[in-house]
Amino acid sequence: MNIATTKAAARNSLSLPNVLTYARIAAIPVVVGCIYAQAIMDGPLWLRWVALAVFIAAGVTDFLDGYYARIWDQHSAFGRMLDPIADKLLVASCLLMLAADGIIHGWTLWAAIVILCREILVSGLREYLAALRVSVPVTKLAKWKTTVQLVAIGFLLAGEAGDQIVPVVTQTGLLLLWISAIVTIYTGWDYLRAGIHHLIEEDEG
Repeated sequence: MNIATTKAAARNSLSLPNVLTYARIAAIPVVVGCIYAQAIMDGPLWLRWVALAVFIAAGVTDFLDGYYARIWDQHSAFGRMLDPIADKLLVASCLLMLAADGIIHGWTLWAAIVILCREILVSGLREYLAALRVSVPVTKLAKWKTTVQLVAIGFLLAGEAGDQIVPVVTQTGLLLLWISAIVTIYTGWDYLRAGIHHLIEEDEG
């Protein structure tokens, strides 16, 4: 790799869309730390509002990094690789922390397990299909699934603090999580079907 290529790669990695993605990753320990301090260490309830505010800000960066990448034509291979990873890290960390908190418990744990297993499945399929130079586009239903999933996690992060204002905040979050899990099964099957189709073609070829 020559000096010009190295400088171009460094410049792309510091573009605004990528910086916003870095910020989303940096938000993870803040959200997790706030919920841990409140739920596990018996901290004050306002920590849940801090966690929710940081989580919402992270969700906004998810929209903005794609928006600026499009209007400023700052797409990069590094950004395409890191963006879905940041999303999955944020969702998985929050679900695990909410399970430890006890907000997600009982049968609702299955909804969280389905979501996490789907993320692992899709990541593995994308890695396999990328080796075949096959791209699987994100469907509108998958985007709606992600939106419902993030809204559900937001409600659950508010948790007890939110219930003091509106008593059904936690229950609403759990209901949305189940809806997200059901849609997750359907969209995950779409990815799996596409992966199996290309796997069969590869074996036959």
